[in-house]
This record gives sequence, C-alpha cells and structure tokens, in this order.
Amino acid sequence: MLTPTTGAENWIAYRRQNPRARLRLFCFPYAGGSASLFRAWPDDVPALIDVCPIQYPGRETRLSERPYKHIMSMVQALARGLRPYLDVPFAFFGHSLGAMVCYELICQLRSEGQPEPIHLFASGCRAPNIPDPDPPIHKLPEPEFIAELRRLNGTPEPVLQNTELMQLLMPVLRADFEMVETYRYTDCGLLHCPVSAFGGLNDREVSESDLVGWRELTRGAFTLRMFPGDHFFVHTARQSIVRIVSQVLGLPHHV
Repeated sequence: MLTPTTGAENWIAYRRQNPRARLRLFCFPYAGGSASLFRAWPDDVPALIDVCPIQYPGRETRLSERPYKHIMSMVQALARGLRPYLDVPFAFFGHSLGAMVCYELICQLRSEGQPEPIHLFASGCRAPNIPDPDPPIHKLPEPEFIAELRRLNGTPEPVLQNTELMQLLMPVLRADFEMVETYRYTDCGLLHCPVSAFGGLNDREVSESDLVGWRELTRGAFTLRMFPGDHFFVHTARQSIVRIVSQVLGLPHHV
C-alpha cells in the first residue's frame, strides 16, 4: 500500500557528491518521468555544476510513496525539502510538467522570502499563463488512457505492452497528468531570472508561440532554442541540451 508523503522526503536522487561545485542545477522531470532522466548529466557538465535530479513521489527511489495529484501541494513540499540546498547559487531545469513545477516553485520560494534561481530552463512546456487546449485524459478508461500515452510517445512501447508493469505505473501516470490538467495559473509577478525556453521542432503538443510566451513572464533576458525531435526531445537531443545549459551556467557572472 502506498504511504502518505510527509515534509521530510528525499527529493534528490542520483546526486553525486561534488566538492568542487559552486552552483546547483535542480532538474525536474516530465509527467510519468523520474530522476533517472538526469542520471547521466553530471558526466557532461562542468565540475562547478552540482546536478540535483528531482524525484517525485511514487517512482523509483520513492516507489512506496503516494504521488501528488496537484502541483501546488507538491510545490509546497518541495520548497520545504529543498531549503537546505539553497545555500549556494542555483538554477532550475524542467521539462514539460517539470517546467510548470519550476515556475510555481519560484513563486513559492519568493512568497517565503527564500532565494530564487539565477536561471530557469523551461523545456517542452508552454508558458503557464497559456491554457492547455487539449481535453483532459487522466480520468479516461484504461485502454483510452494507454492509447493517449502511445500517441504522446513518451512511454516506451514495451512498457505499454507490459500489463503488470503498467498496473504499477498507472497510479503515477494518472496522478501526474491530473497535476498538469488541473493546474490553474496565478500571477505571482514577473520572474527576476533569465529564462531559456527549449522546444522540439516536431513537437505537436507545444508550439513555438507557446514557448515564446515565457518572454512575458520575466524581467530577465529571454532566449528560445529549438531542437530536433518531438515532445520528448529531452532524450534525443540530450547532449545538445546539456552543452547549452553548461555554456549558460558556466558564464563567470553566474557563479
């Protein structure tokens, strides 16, 4: 049985101790994703960057925990859990749901008088003030829900065809999509940090204009970069993404 989450979760998984690091990069996965998405990133970033993959409840190292169904509940717990790690400059990278979580986490940290990130990388995610035009899927009957997962192309086909594995993953997948589909934007004021928006050239879920919307949410600089691939270009274009993130965070004035 899944146990309720508390305020003392271990939100960071697969982190490598890095005494040379001068900046932390918190990485937030997409709906249905996990911290292992970023497990190899420390191999490709400069030594001054401490990569901190975020693990949502209900998967991998937190399999016994109940997944969150609402972004704000998870964001409030994240703000508590990450507080000890905000003692050095830090940046956020989030893909899809992860970018939405990043935005709301910045707003939450601001409301608590906590430090804010020096940079936000919003990947594969429309600006949070742009409503999702797609109908919700998290309550669909299982066959239709799996068909939508297949269409989105984010879950490997062998996983979709594995009945036992899908029964294990189904509560997490439905909860994550419920987080996305019940999200309602609330203006917390312009962000102070620069924002880099990343998109997939063949992404049918998030358009270039959806990404450009992030420009309106920050006082800082805005850049847009497009990569080959569909909505899950974060896998296929990983090396290019990591290289650009490293270049941005490696600038002297960022550290």
